[in-house]
Amino acid sequence: MKRLMNEMPNKSDKEYMQIAIDVAKIAEENGDVPIGAVIVYQDQIIGKAYNQREQLKDPTAHAEIIALTQAAAFLESWRLNDCTIYVTLEPCPMCAGALVLARMKRLVYGCDDPKTGAVKSLYNIVHDQRLNHRLEVTSGVLAAECSELLQEFFQKRRTENTKDNDLK
Repeated sequence: MKRLMNEMPNKSDKEYMQIAIDVAKIAEENGDVPIGAVIVYQDQIIGKAYNQREQLKDPTAHAEIIALTQAAAFLESWRLNDCTIYVTLEPCPMCAGALVLARMKRLVYGCDDPKTGAVKSLYNIVHDQRLNHRLEVTSGVLAAECSELLQEFFQKRRTENTKDNDLK
């Protein structure tokens, strides 16, 4: 049976999303946007990553991309057909495209991204009929917690930038 968007999440969805939130906090500690991703295969975590764009000076170092690389290495295959990815924020176009190309079975994400979201907010890459693969999607899992983490991060950034500007 195909899952519907916003279908009530099961307990394991919340547990894995909490792990993604915990991982996202590492990104914040490293000065990056707190986004975390966890990939699960047969109830085992095979990929776990956080945003590392600032740390690696790499525009592609999104949590999803790093986790995909880890999962593919674990399975020794680029095809992640039976995997689920848990991400704290709705994936951007690059990451949504990578999920489709990896043949990911399912995407579970926390909060929507009205600025760059490519699953629901701006685009719907993961359900685009023109592509050769589509994903099952569950959104809104621990959305308040995911959103709060991001809001607090950007509020701190704004405060720091204001202080820096006041010193000039």
